[in-house]
Amino acid sequence: MPQESEAPASTEARDPATYDLVISRAHLFDGRQALAGLYDIAINGAEIASVSADPLRGTQEVDTAGGWVMPGLIDTHIHFYDVHAVVDPDSMRGFEENELPGRLGLFLDHGITTIKSVGDPTGGILDTRAKIAAGTLRGPRLLATGCGITGRDGHPAATVFSGNPWARERFTAEVGSVRQIRDLVHHLADREVDAIKLLSEGACAHSGGPKYLWQNPAFPDGVELERLPLDLLRAGIETGHERGLRVTVHTTQQAAAREAIEAGADGLEHGVTVEPLTDHSLIDLMLEHDITYTPTLWIDDAHPDARGNLKKVAEAGVHIALGSDTFSGRGLFGANTLEEAELMVAAGLTPTQVLAAGTSGAARQCVRPDLGTVAPGKRADLLVLNADPTADVGNLRDLSTVILNGGLVVDKR
Repeated sequence: MPQESEAPASTEARDPATYDLVISRAHLFDGRQALAGLYDIAINGAEIASVSADPLRGTQEVDTAGGWVMPGLIDTHIHFYDVHAVVDPDSMRGFEENELPGRLGLFLDHGITTIKSVGDPTGGILDTRAKIAAGTLRGPRLLATGCGITGRDGHPAATVFSGNPWARERFTAEVGSVRQIRDLVHHLADREVDAIKLLSEGACAHSGGPKYLWQNPAFPDGVELERLPLDLLRAGIETGHERGLRVTVHTTQQAAAREAIEAGADGLEHGVTVEPLTDHSLIDLMLEHDITYTPTLWIDDAHPDARGNLKKVAEAGVHIALGSDTFSGRGLFGANTLEEAELMVAAGLTPTQVLAAGTSGAARQCVRPDLGTVAPGKRADLLVLNADPTADVGNLRDLSTVILNGGLVVDKR
């Protein structure tokens, strides 16, 4: 049974009739742990106004009948645009008009209230972000890095997009010099991206690095790639930090993970997946540098060492963020995120650890302290569940209500 904590302090006394919405008599997972007792959660506007063990009243009320409330889930690693269908301006426009709205809705239907895109066409994904923020498009809160940055002929430019040159120029940015990567990061920062993503194992050759064979069912013979040159890696991270942006790096090997951390990366996308994590000093380095590890088991579970590596870093106390690496063509958006949570439990994490990774841990990775916890002053992104997710993470699928920015966006009552 998850550890329970004392009740949180309520906000100052006020006329309860002024609350816009009250979720009543709920068990509560606050983003870090389950709390003892039942609570009422009051919302005013887009924020949580009070978390109280005493009953509250509001203009609108949701009676959970002893159900569970928790923060909305955050998926920190998704690819939203269809990499196979988008091949020219007409197909891009067709995707945005016909497919995009429904796919955004799927995230909300499964309780994912925030998504972070880490490699979509910069213009398209930022326009989508703006429409969601303006309320003209229904969807979860969208954070975006814009295109992923790789080396010349690197992954995914030379792999996923090898036969799609139009998309290759938009989903990825290939750089060959320190000047180019600095200019590109500044350009993305000027467009107000939320973070920067670099792809370490997917660039031009450099001496001293082990070979990496990128394998995918679509490329049965594999595509040989090498790590991003260290000077470019450092320059990209340094420039991102100069602009106040968090920089995470796509890695799969221990050597690449170490190189990224020593270059100043804030987090590892995938982490170590293609080999067993045997270098205990690398885990120490993750802790020393306050790294966030995003395991993406939904895509990497086929690697026999991915689960064990996740368990090792989690047991050591490394920060974990939920990120599925979901993309078009496999599974279902939203449902893939829930599958990621279940795979993390299968890897040996407790349901409470996984729930934290998908809420407060994911908010930390996204540098969004207003998200991921249930407390006064936080953003009112909340889920109402019919069963205890801390006992069985599969209960995330037993969803009753989704609240985004204080408004009911899914109501299955």
